[in-house]
Amino acid sequence: MRKTLYITQWFDPEPNIIKGPAFVKAIEQGGYSVDVLTGVPNYPTGSIYPGYRLRPFQRETIQGIRVKRLPLYPSHNNSSIGRALNFFSFFISVLAYLILHGRKYDILYVYHPPITVGLAAALAAPFHRKPFVLEIQDLWPDTVVSSGMRGTGRLASVLHGLCNFTYARAHSIVVQARGMAERLEERGVPPEKITVIHNWADDLAEALPASVKAASGSGEAFTIIYAGNLGRMQSLDTVLEAARQLQSEEPRIEFVLVGDGIEKHRLQAVVQREGLANVRFVGRVPKSEVGVWLATADALLIHIAADPLFEITIPSKTQHYLACGRPILAGIRGEAGDILEESGAAIVVAPEDPHALAHGALRLARMSAEQRAGLGKAGRKHYHDTLSFDRGIAQTLQVLGTVA
Repeated sequence: MRKTLYITQWFDPEPNIIKGPAFVKAIEQGGYSVDVLTGVPNYPTGSIYPGYRLRPFQRETIQGIRVKRLPLYPSHNNSSIGRALNFFSFFISVLAYLILHGRKYDILYVYHPPITVGLAAALAAPFHRKPFVLEIQDLWPDTVVSSGMRGTGRLASVLHGLCNFTYARAHSIVVQARGMAERLEERGVPPEKITVIHNWADDLAEALPASVKAASGSGEAFTIIYAGNLGRMQSLDTVLEAARQLQSEEPRIEFVLVGDGIEKHRLQAVVQREGLANVRFVGRVPKSEVGVWLATADALLIHIAADPLFEITIPSKTQHYLACGRPILAGIRGEAGDILEESGAAIVVAPEDPHALAHGALRLARMSAEQRAGLGKAGRKHYHDTLSFDRGIAQTLQVLGTVA
């Protein structure tokens, strides 16, 4: 079996991990022996999880998967310095590990962001002479500049150079959207080096039961649930403004925000100041319980900032929500918006347009239960036909096969 090292700064038990244990197990079933190299869990709050400590090296087993954890500077807030230290510290740890131990592996599979993980693999290559696959989920420096953190604009040219250096040394590059592939080709990456593999939803989404009105509160409310990171890129002030507009027009519509992130406390302060009784915060819940919350929803919400960058990326919630089989309200443009419209499961409006978002929520609330069930059924069918886990794994194994 080909010994493969999967390098990612984030892994279980951190939330919203697109390619976690299920991905690793599927690769192993495809004929590869996989070790995971990751950091001490601290996302999304920047605090080290209970049960973990900063040590030079830690081993553990998660669902039968061998996980090796390296030290890093824990940080995930508005500080560009803290975030830079977080990325740089893990870069140093990975670089040292690969120089010392990289020869044990036949293939490296590197998950980006951040690009510093891929850079470590590129710099260590002369020491172990092993090929690596670079998977790009967020395109840098575009994503970094769009984050709005102070000083990131000045870093753009440096990051652009580091990205190009890494791309040139990767054997293969995997991207999650067609628009990202086109942008890389514009930057000079050979098209034959790039493979588009759309993300998929996890098993919990596909096993989601029929809607139940349980944990979300009043059975009379029409509940629209957002589940995920409460960060700047989600531009959730638009959701709060839509809720304000709906308070008098349709007070039974309730927005429930499930998750955590650097914007949570500020958003809570806005809700309290504005007296928005139709917005509730749940906080971060265990991954095993997210499906229960989504099952209580009358509709699911996606919203992303109105930035050209997000027109060439596909938020992971797109696939997850489709697999859930629930109606979707989405404030998004680009390829993700096209997928949602093609699915027949969603009302898609322009991002950062609270009036359009409020109108979309009204449309969903005033549909019959049968109409909404039809939307959810269409979405799940579209997911299985075009975006499923099995399809993505088959494509990934093809990429690994060319490297091997």
